[in-house]
Amino acid sequence: MTTKAQRLLAIKKLLQNEKISSQEDLLQRLLELGYDFTQATVSRDLKELQAGKKADAEKGSILVLPSQNISLQDTPPFDHSFLITVIQSIRFVNFFCIIKTLPGYANSIAIVIDKASRYEVAGTIAGDDTILVIPDEGINVKSLKLAFKAIFPGLSDDIIQN
Repeated sequence: MTTKAQRLLAIKKLLQNEKISSQEDLLQRLLELGYDFTQATVSRDLKELQAGKKADAEKGSILVLPSQNISLQDTPPFDHSFLITVIQSIRFVNFFCIIKTLPGYANSIAIVIDKASRYEVAGTIAGDDTILVIPDEGINVKSLKLAFKAIFPGLSDDIIQN
């Protein structure tokens, strides 16, 4: 039986040495190396390792550890203040969050939310002008609101509805 420390070490080595584009790909590689874990276990381990995603020319995006993440000097500075002007509303429905944007901007906003790699956000699904934000397990509305304010400084309280 593999210990948690061995499992985390195996994941770290894979992320440092290979371009892994998804949790499913990581799970497959672990299986090929003789480790037998569930998707849920891999997901929890990635969260504990604070793994995120970064853009990759070959794979689209890859999983990375915080030490591998893009430094500020690798990317041009980006002013998020423009993006908050296209957010029309943020509304919470049960455990989910719905963000309405101007037409054509939902994907851009969703990408910024995903790239922020906030622990509060499990994922996003974006259409043309609507984003479904799925909070991670145990995250309440207040925590999600604070996450959005951290991702988009200057976000108006008037836009956020309960």
